[in-house]
Amino acid sequence: MKALLATEKPFAKTAVEGIRKIFEAAGIETVLLEKYSGAGELTAAVANADALIVRSDKVTKEVIAAAKNLKVVVRAGAGYDNLDLAACTAKNIVAMNTPGQNSNAVAELALGMMVFMARNLFTPGTGAELKGKKAGIHAYGNVGRLVAKLAQGFGMEVYAFDPFVSKDAMEKDGVKAASSAEELYSTCHYVSLHIPATEQTKKSIGYSLLSKMPKGGCLVNTARKEVIHEEELAKALEERPDLKYITDVAADSHAALSAKFGTRVFATPKKMGAETAEANINAGLAAASQIVAFLKTGDKRFQVNK
Repeated sequence: MKALLATEKPFAKTAVEGIRKIFEAAGIETVLLEKYSGAGELTAAVANADALIVRSDKVTKEVIAAAKNLKVVVRAGAGYDNLDLAACTAKNIVAMNTPGQNSNAVAELALGMMVFMARNLFTPGTGAELKGKKAGIHAYGNVGRLVAKLAQGFGMEVYAFDPFVSKDAMEKDGVKAASSAEELYSTCHYVSLHIPATEQTKKSIGYSLLSKMPKGGCLVNTARKEVIHEEELAKALEERPDLKYITDVAADSHAALSAKFGTRVFATPKKMGAETAEANINAGLAAASQIVAFLKTGDKRFQVNK
């Protein structure tokens, strides 16, 4: 059997070595495709692979069509909107992610972004402190829970909204449960966004929520750019000179937003939420272990195209 490790942005050397060892122990050959320049290279490389590991690489229907032997594909990370799940399902290919492996890296970045904006992007002038401010967690999953814990360490009062998590579970963590997204945004000075990009959530964060934020409000996005309604974001920023937006996933209109609103808007040059040595290794090893478990025992615990 062959497992293809296809990463335009490669894993750390330590991660690759660990992945190779996991596969070797299971009698699986590791094939590397790193820093490739186009989709054609991926479709050619995947032709004879039984398993595939990717990071943010696009696994399109064309890639799936070219994969004659593919049985499982794992996105090393939490988000999996780069996988064409319908195409995988149509060919009986199991698609998985590795939830939780990058969570701490993303959570630490979210808090760092809050500090960065509170201190005026580290430019001269009087900034503000996080202590005593209200932090809102929009989606209380693996990352959201860690952001809440870190925010509490800064002395922030933490609220969360997630219709899929019980009030009791939040309160057990010392977090106040908001009854709606509207309540969360109208209450919190900082809102950390962790919702996935689905048909229901795309463009769901816009003027009606952002305009409700308290004076000096700041939205922190380490999720997906697609959940932001960019035109309405611009409208809110224009009407509210006190509002700020910082993101790890630059908006399509980022150049225009930055030119118009200056230091009130900031985007990292390239998505870096999971870009730590620890997360890099954890996600890669988890992906390899999940593939082995599936191929050897049929374990589908982390399947996302059920």
